[in-house]
Amino acid sequence: MTQNYDAIIVGGGLIGLSTAYGLVRRGHSCLVLDASDTDFRAARGNFGLVWVQGKGTGFSAYADWTMRSSELWPELRDELQEQNGQSLGLEQEGGLHICLSQAEFDSRKESLDLLRSHQNGRFSYEMLDRKALLDMQPDLGPDVVGGSWCPHDGHVNPLYLLRSLHDCLLKKGGSVIVDAKVSAITYQQSLFDVTSTQGRFYAPRLILAAGLGNRTLAPMVGLEQPVRPQKGHILVTQKTDKLIKLPMTQLRQTAEGSIMIGDSKEEVGFDISSSADVTAQIASRAQRTLPALKNQHIIRSWAALRVMSPDGNPIYDQSASHPGAYAITCHSGVTLAAAHCFDLASDIEAGCLGIGLQPFSERRFHVPA
Repeated sequence: MTQNYDAIIVGGGLIGLSTAYGLVRRGHSCLVLDASDTDFRAARGNFGLVWVQGKGTGFSAYADWTMRSSELWPELRDELQEQNGQSLGLEQEGGLHICLSQAEFDSRKESLDLLRSHQNGRFSYEMLDRKALLDMQPDLGPDVVGGSWCPHDGHVNPLYLLRSLHDCLLKKGGSVIVDAKVSAITYQQSLFDVTSTQGRFYAPRLILAAGLGNRTLAPMVGLEQPVRPQKGHILVTQKTDKLIKLPMTQLRQTAEGSIMIGDSKEEVGFDISSSADVTAQIASRAQRTLPALKNQHIIRSWAALRVMSPDGNPIYDQSASHPGAYAITCHSGVTLAAAHCFDLASDIEAGCLGIGLQPFSERRFHVPA
């Protein structure tokens, strides 16, 4: 099978699909090559937060990019829902970060003060003592001393988002081929020749959004993506009455009523097995936050791998040796979906990453201290 497209996107997760959809809505023919379901997929472990607070502390470009995407999210929701008729469950009424000690509270305030200092008044938040926090979220446990609230935060159903991007991409004439593992990429006469298990495909633009696979694929187009896996666990309870008013960093209640619990971080390579010790720690913190959870049954639990760069921030690069090739890595596929659809796709159409994305280049890891 051989065919020409305007752009080939390698990777059918949230980053690949949001970028591909952004291109097809601009009239470009796009092919998404998605690998096997047995591959490591960051989208499987996405918590579903559209989150601003804490993103980009000490790295103002990331803070700006995150804020930009949060502001664009209602537009993305409206467009996808109008085309697909499927609610994404987006709620953007603010989000909470819970602190279980004074030390956590002080550290959180210091971090968010730094974030606000380089946002020129764009980012806002409040540190809430226990009494003020109880007004927003009743029935907190006695260990909760306070927390932070950010009006820019929210959450969405990540599976509905993934499906809507996929379906809307197809409705606009895009193509998705599964079980299409890419083994080789060559470049000649301004055209990329991509060899996969489903055939060879050609396009003048190539976007690598293959998560951990970018580490192997990026050098084929003169780029580097020094990414590593970081394991995170998620627990899901039975459906229950409304217990959580606003999403939290580690707890959120879905529109269907189940409660998601997560936010663990383990540096254990490519191991996605569940760890009883880690899940117990997650559950313990959740119960300390909201004691009513002790009466809820855990019905599902799994682990997935985040895609992490050396400093934990995204990488956006375009190739000098292979014009038209881009590589994208981030672990905020839900939060950044709107920016990828509207702004990143526009940059790729124009043939150059915008000035706001230039600080994200992998070259930052080679700057002398």
